[in-house]
Order: sequence, then structure tokens, then C-alpha cells
Amino acid sequence: MIIAIHSRDVTADEALAEALGRETSTAEGLTTEPGGTVVAHWNRLDHYTSEDETWSSAAWADHLADPSLEHPLASGPDGDRRAILHVTAHMHPLDRELSHTEWSEIGHRIARVTGIAPPGDDAAGRWIAVQGQPGRLDVIANLIRLDGTWSAQPRRLLQALVAEARKIEADLLLHPSHGRDSARPGPAPGMEHVASPRVPTATGPLAGILRQLAAERSGPIAAVRQLVEEVGRQAAALPDHQTDAAARDLFWAARRLHGLQEQLGEIASRLQPPAAPAALAPALPVQAPAASRGSAR
Repeated sequence: MIIAIHSRDVTADEALAEALGRETSTAEGLTTEPGGTVVAHWNRLDHYTSEDETWSSAAWADHLADPSLEHPLASGPDGDRRAILHVTAHMHPLDRELSHTEWSEIGHRIARVTGIAPPGDDAAGRWIAVQGQPGRLDVIANLIRLDGTWSAQPRRLLQALVAEARKIEADLLLHPSHGRDSARPGPAPGMEHVASPRVPTATGPLAGILRQLAAERSGPIAAVRQLVEEVGRQAAALPDHQTDAAARDLFWAARRLHGLQEQLGEIASRLQPPAAPAALAPALPVQAPAASRGSAR
């Protein structure tokens, strides 16, 4: 399971659209029923909806963003007002098909680790877990709690989420994303804070391939993205309502391709081995000035 934390936002529309793989809509309903798209949610959702009510994806996005409007002065420790947190868990390609209950458990565990859903806290903020695309789960939350305060998050959020992902893999018998790391023995007692020596790896060529794929203008994904954008522009210029909708979908597809380029670039950076320290050039012999050599005769 690979964990990704997206940039925070002031609205939930983009996060929910990313989770679904399509734009939010007032015509598309997302249910919380078994087999539905919303597999987990905050513990006070029942106060806002009835059992037979189905919300559109746009309504879900509004529901998540409402606390930002209700508490206009709330902000994070650094004064940031972007309260929408979006975390994605990507499953291993060989993982089995998970049940609704298992997806729900993963959603609740991610929500707890992020600090948005402390156990037994009735003032916790709004969040949902969306299983809208194969092999991934998206947890979208508002960091503003019901009492108007900001949710406390772990100091090292990504590390905490990765550690929880390893536990989830073990508990649900899923494929480990880092099998070598899990098999590596821990440090000897007393050596926990000693840095391990750098071991040469073969990841350099892999990083090079990914950098070529992620090239902003010259890579193969960039060529496909530019072609999709061009078809979208041509479709948008046609006087037809259907082509208008197609153009919007094409521009959204191009945006996802750009996101894929950025993700591949980040992976390439992680795979790139550290540069070897530059060798020191041998010192040149120092010659005495000509006048000195002459006086020494």
C-alpha cells in the first residue's frame, strides 16, 4: 500500500473529483450502503442525512467544506486556512479484491492516524472515505472540528501513515509495498541513532526511465497530454452541447495525465541514488618564483 498526501485546499471539489476520477456532479449520487462509493465517514453524519437519502457528489463536496464557512476565523497553527485534507492509499496491483467492510476499516484507521477522528471524540471534524476507483481509497476531511478548533495532526504525518499502512497490510494479509524493508533486521541495541552507510543500488537506470516519462514537454506522456488538450480545444469550439461536455472531460483527462507526470517525477527523485562525493584533485607542486630561483645559484 502506497500512501500519498495531496496539497491541502479550501474546497473539497477537486479532492473528490480526483478520488472519483471525474468531475463532481449534482446528478450523480454517492451512497454509504454496502457496495456504495462512500465506504466510511465521520460519526455524526446521521445528524445531517436520513437513511433513504442519497447525496450527489457535489453535495458531498459541499458538506465537507461547510465547516470552513461556519468558522471563518479558524486556521491552522501556521495561519493556513486551507482545511481540506486529502490522503490516498494505493493498493498493491496483486492485492485481492477487498470487501466493503475491509475498505471501511482502512478508511477509519487512516482517519484516526491523521488526527481527524480521535476515538470517542464527538467534536471531531467531517470526513469521508471514498472507494471510487479500482485499487485505491481516498480519505477527504475538513481539519476544522465541530467546536471551531483545528484538528491536531502528528508532527510527521506521512511517516505515521506509512507505519499504519504496514500494519494494515499485515492485518488484512495484503501484499507489502516494501517487502525488502519489512524483512530487514532492526539495528543492534545502542545503534538506533547511527546512520547506516550508503549501499550502492541499481536504481539509477530506473530513475532515468521515469524522468524520461515525466518530462514536462518532451516525454511520451506529455505528447499524449498535448494531443488530448488539442482535441479538447477543437471539441470546445464546436457549437454542440455534447461536444462541450466532451471537451470538459478531455481537459480533465489531460489534467490527470499531468498529475501522473508529477507523480512519476517524484518517484524518480526517490529512486535516484545519492551522488558520489567528488574526488579531490591532487595538489600541484608549488614552484619558487623565478627571482628566488636565480638568487639561489
